[in-house]
Parts: sequence; C-alpha cells; structure tokens
Amino acid sequence: MDQEIELKFIVESQGVETLRQQLNTLSAEHVPAAQLLNIYYETADNWLRRHDMGLRIRGHNGRYEMTMKIAGRVVGGLHQRPEYNIDLQKPELALEKLPAEVWPEGKLPADLASQVHPLFSTDFYREKWLVDHNQSRIELALDQGEVKAGDHREPICELELELLHGNVEDILDLAEQLLSTGVLRQGSLSKAARGYHLAQGNPERKLKTAEFAAEDNAALEAALAHWQYHEELWLRGNVKAKAEVLKAVEFIRAALAREHEMAAEQMAQIGKTIAASAEASEVAFKPQIAKAKLMLTAFLVTGR
Repeated sequence: MDQEIELKFIVESQGVETLRQQLNTLSAEHVPAAQLLNIYYETADNWLRRHDMGLRIRGHNGRYEMTMKIAGRVVGGLHQRPEYNIDLQKPELALEKLPAEVWPEGKLPADLASQVHPLFSTDFYREKWLVDHNQSRIELALDQGEVKAGDHREPICELELELLHGNVEDILDLAEQLLSTGVLRQGSLSKAARGYHLAQGNPERKLKTAEFAAEDNAALEAALAHWQYHEELWLRGNVKAKAEVLKAVEFIRAALAREHEMAAEQMAQIGKTIAASAEASEVAFKPQIAKAKLMLTAFLVTGR
C-alpha cells in the first residue's frame, strides 16, 4: 500500500503555456507528455462509491495497472488517500490480487467481481517535472484531456503535485511559488468525482447548506470545502453560489480573528474583493485568493 499525498489545481484554460514556462524554470527532470487511458469501474448500486473506494485500470505504452483507492482525507485541494497498485498483463480486472485489508469486511465480497462494470473513462496527456525541493521529491504533472461517461464529457486541465517522499510542508511551499502565475486555483473535485457526476447524467449541481458553526478546525475545514464547492458552481454559471462563497469566507475570517489577526484581515479583504466581482473568473485565479486558500489548507494539515 502507498499513501498518496497530492495537491490538485485547476489550470485556467488560457494559461497553460504561462504555467509550462514557469515549470520549465525549475531545476527538474522533465518527462515529455504521454497519453494515459483510464477506465473506472462501479456496480449498478454504486457499492464502491458508497464505501468511498475508487477502482480503475490505467493503460500506458502497452502496460496496465489496476488501482484501488480507499477512504482518505481531502483538505482544500490536498488529497491524502491510501492506494493499492497491481500490475496487470492485460486490461482486465483481477480483484483477487488486492490484499484483504482493502475490503470493508476483510475479504473480497463473493459476487463483487461479477457486478463491477466500466462506468466512465479519462483520456489525457500527462507531462511531468520531477523536482527536489528542500527535503522532498515532488512530481508535478500537467494533465490535459477529458473525462467521458456516455454522451457526457468534460475537459481536464489540471496540475497535480504529488509528494513522492519527504514532507507535506515542502509540497505546500512549492505550490505557493507556482500560484504567483495567476493561472491556478485549488481543485477539490477529482477526475473520478467528475466522472461519477457525468455518469449520473450530469445533473445540475445543487447549492449546499452550510454545515459549520463552532470555531474549531473541523468547522474551518468544512468552511473551506464549502467555499471551493460553491466557487466551482459559480464558475459554472450559478450566480446564487456567490453568496455561499461569501458566507464561507466570512466564517473563516471570524474564526481566525481571535488568534490570527493578520490572516483574518487578509480574509476580510478577500471577502470585499469577491463581493465586488460580477464574475467568478475575475477572482478564482487571483494569486491573493489562491494563496489564502493554500494558507488555510497548510494550517489545517500542519497546524502552522
């Protein structure tokens, strides 16, 4: 088992070359773009999804790998999930090769293999930069392509920073440097999450009720998630989502005010900037706002 630690960003569609130029200035081992084909599997009753499990087969240059991801934690755009990777001779599931600890009851359900079926796919080109930053080895992957489910599809334009070994603080530090480009925003929706949504017919995403009240870290984490979810809706054209973004930002400001005065003042300014903006695209990629989210993510993950 590996512990996957990734920080995910959405890249502004017109900013790919700006980002690539920035990445090319790093002292890094560059890996040219290569096509990755992924098929995600599920049962008719979403058994895997209900158990917070993700199952896929990835193909690259005639080689295949089965991956199972199980329940983890997502804070802001930082994803921490255990994952199990199994090499395959051909693109066919082999669930029996996964260790018993993967399964909720400690063993492979007897009829699961016959019930899983392809649900959606992702097809994208991945260009990579391998960087030694402080005490850590970090992989930066620029993904461009699409996720598809039936007749529904959605573009992929993402940057993922994966901690290969080292410290979480280093991946956050490197990310802060990249945010100065003004073409990145933290993304909390994984490729799989978007694929599941498309497979359900791509229904309109609904506004969520704010579920944060006490001024503790759990509430701050919920407020950050509320902010990111509704920013995504606002970017997709739901103007009512802006009010939910502002509600989350104000809660974060108030929660920080007691012990983190400077951070609270920063959040107050961000709230004013968002309130004055008619379009989500005017603010979502601003370095000031992106760095504030990353600051909060770092605080929640590292305590600093």
